[in-house]
Amino acid sequence: MLRLTLDMDDVLADTQKKLVSIVHNDFSTLYNEEQLTKSAFRDILHPKQLTKLHKIIDTPGFFADIEVMSGAVETVYKLSKFYEIFVATACMEFPTSFNDKFAWLKKHFPFIPWTNVVFCGYKSIIQSDYLIDDHVRNLNAFKGTGILFTAPHNVKETSYKRVSNWKDVSELFLPIA
Repeated sequence: MLRLTLDMDDVLADTQKKLVSIVHNDFSTLYNEEQLTKSAFRDILHPKQLTKLHKIIDTPGFFADIEVMSGAVETVYKLSKFYEIFVATACMEFPTSFNDKFAWLKKHFPFIPWTNVVFCGYKSIIQSDYLIDDHVRNLNAFKGTGILFTAPHNVKETSYKRVSNWKDVSELFLPIA
């Protein structure tokens, strides 16, 4: 059985949506919510705002209530019938995220065993046939086939096959019904 590894933030979890809400509601910015969803924060926020945002992300509880990406649960469940599913999340940058992320995965994806959840730094250690991730740096280091999940910070990237939602993932990896 082929292995399919999925990133958590901005692939399974709509982390960007929560961050946009925080920036829009709590930061002084001229950008509206729609503009914030189309740009990388590093390109539009002041460095002090980025530092503040990183502190918020590293607060216990931040990852506990993030919404699941539309279609992710159903599609991943179907994929689990054809692939060995792993989740790899780079949580070492925000060490307080571990408990929240583990509980979130258990709540929303109970069919993925805890043995198939990898908390790591760089994803170069992942041994899998496919990796779906929103960060090019993770795909660059990956030895299998990398698939880029569209996010505001990667829209200009052209080096990888791209999926923009879970319908695209389903069309790419599931047999025709």
